[in-house]
Amino acid sequence: MNGLINYLSCGALWLGLVVKAPDLIRHRHDPYLRAICAVLGLAGVCFFLGAEPTVAAVNHLSRIPNLAAPLTYASITAYSAASQVLIVYWRGGPHVHRITRRWIVAYAFVLLGIAATFALGDAPEERRTDLDTYYATTPFIAEMIVLYLAGHLAAVSVTSVSALRWARDVRGWLRAGLVVLGCGALCNAGYSVSKLAAVVARWSGRDWSGLSTTVSPAAAGLAALMTVVGILIPLVGPRTTRWRRARRDFARLEPLERELDEVLTRRALRLPRPRWSSPVTRLVWRQTSINNALGSLDAFFDPDLYERTLEAATLAAADPRRAEATAWAAVIAAAAVEERDRDSPLLPPGAEQRFQDRAPAPGTLADIADALAVSPLVAAARVRAGTSPTGTA
Repeated sequence: MNGLINYLSCGALWLGLVVKAPDLIRHRHDPYLRAICAVLGLAGVCFFLGAEPTVAAVNHLSRIPNLAAPLTYASITAYSAASQVLIVYWRGGPHVHRITRRWIVAYAFVLLGIAATFALGDAPEERRTDLDTYYATTPFIAEMIVLYLAGHLAAVSVTSVSALRWARDVRGWLRAGLVVLGCGALCNAGYSVSKLAAVVARWSGRDWSGLSTTVSPAAAGLAALMTVVGILIPLVGPRTTRWRRARRDFARLEPLERELDEVLTRRALRLPRPRWSSPVTRLVWRQTSINNALGSLDAFFDPDLYERTLEAATLAAADPRRAEATAWAAVIAAAAVEERDRDSPLLPPGAEQRFQDRAPAPGTLADIADALAVSPLVAAARVRAGTSPTGTA
């Protein structure tokens, strides 16, 4: 079970690393991205090396009993340093590089301490799951255990406090990510605290090894999941919001595209529909088709109709934006009818006096589409255009 939890946690972390890898390749000199990838990669290494099957394989291949322990502790220490560097870069400030160097140097000494104490100590009997409590009273090995746990606890405590304190000053996806990351760091603190409690109990002659073998792996697994989610929320969240808005705007523009369908089809103005594309790409495709049609209709836009409809819509609704959208919807609907009913390819009479090359602003297209679907002023303009002498010329 320990191995399964570890490998699942490792997989979740490395999946997050895979998600961020393309950004790292494109911006390989960005220290913030390097820190994110280091946290995800090293956290996965911690779980991979700490899994019981991996421990057995490392000890067997190296022919050194318990060599997997200092390697795992070293990866945990490196992960702790990377977490601190990530928080420093994430927050920014005038002394970012100086602060990160201090954290890296401090944890480099911890790594040296782990290597030295393991080399000086004596741990001849292999312990795959309970080395922390089994050797808690062994000279130098005990110091190695306390050193890595203290370093890890200090790092996750600072990470948790920094993330949760910063979350109070920001909003949106960044705040959500910081809260989840801070809570994940608290779970990581539970890993260190339970291990330390089991070690201290062993010093006083009690056996609390269950804390070390059961509680701490569960806390670490939950922390790994929350770490991945906390890091990815500020990165994936804005993209999700853009996609949701794009899907909404794509659906809202459908009445306007339907109104212009004959123009688009007859003049072959519609671009090929993109397949297997993002909502943003589909929205751009629909907007481009609509703009192509509007460009071909600009000679048929009637400024008098626009002014009359704008005045009527303003009296009916106090919202100037909605009134403008209704006026444009009436003009577009009438122009589409007039263009369709003309037998001659020449411009309509009086086209030189019309406001050619003027088109609705891109931000109003969705409002125009809404007006096309519901406004009686638009329906009336469409009917008048179909029965006018110009429309039947």
